Amino acid sequence: MGHLDHAAFGWLTPVLSYVMACTGAALGLRCTVRALATTGRSRRNWLVTAASAIGTGIWTMHFVAMLGFRVSGTDIRYDVPLTILSLLVAMVVVCAGVFAVGYSRDRNRALLLGGLTTGLGVASMHYLGMAAVRLHGDVRYDPVLVGVSVLIAVVAATAALWAGLNIKSPLAVTIASLVMGAAVSSMHYTGMFAVRVRVNPSGEALPGATAMQFIFPLAVGLGSYLFITSAFVALSPTADEREASAIAQRPVESVTH
Repeated sequence: MGHLDHAAFGWLTPVLSYVMACTGAALGLRCTVRALATTGRSRRNWLVTAASAIGTGIWTMHFVAMLGFRVSGTDIRYDVPLTILSLLVAMVVVCAGVFAVGYSRDRNRALLLGGLTTGLGVASMHYLGMAAVRLHGDVRYDPVLVGVSVLIAVVAATAALWAGLNIKSPLAVTIASLVMGAAVSSMHYTGMFAVRVRVNPSGEALPGATAMQFIFPLAVGLGSYLFITSAFVALSPTADEREASAIAQRPVESVTH
């Protein structure tokens, strides 16, 4: 059995991945709050932004954490198409959950269905990302820990959607984001502790790209997207601010006419 190191760079990758998860959750929750305060095309656009933020945050969290993953006795490479597919899966399933909650008349039913769908999708993203790992050996999983990781993903997804529906204030969103980041990180590392690797030493070159060649640049790019979008959302006026501005302009318009 190969020795697995989940934090080859010390606390750097766990802390940075947690920050990515919290950032995606905070941005997604703020966008969901904005979406529920609007209608029509504006609601759709905010929900798409929320889904992309949460999906990107979860995926970036996973692969930033994977930068610290090492197995003694073998190099590690990543299958590029499968890795990109895992990102698309994260985006699509989170989008489905967010839209179910954003447009359904029966919010409780949509919350349960959306949480289950999104949670299973997040778990699928994680294990699809793990399927992209290439190394000299056989990868197996502890089924009990896999089940626990999937359960954590479903609970975390349901909690995120519930927070999007019920939490409005910036302070509450911040607290919820910290909790969500912890839940997503717990799901990831529970899934990683389920991994068992039997190394078969070989001198053959592994297919795929190294983490620094592919994962790191992509994670940096997506992380930059999260922070830039966060700034955009922070600077965009809320529905209440737009309404207050419109009211303030009415006397001016009446005097002008």
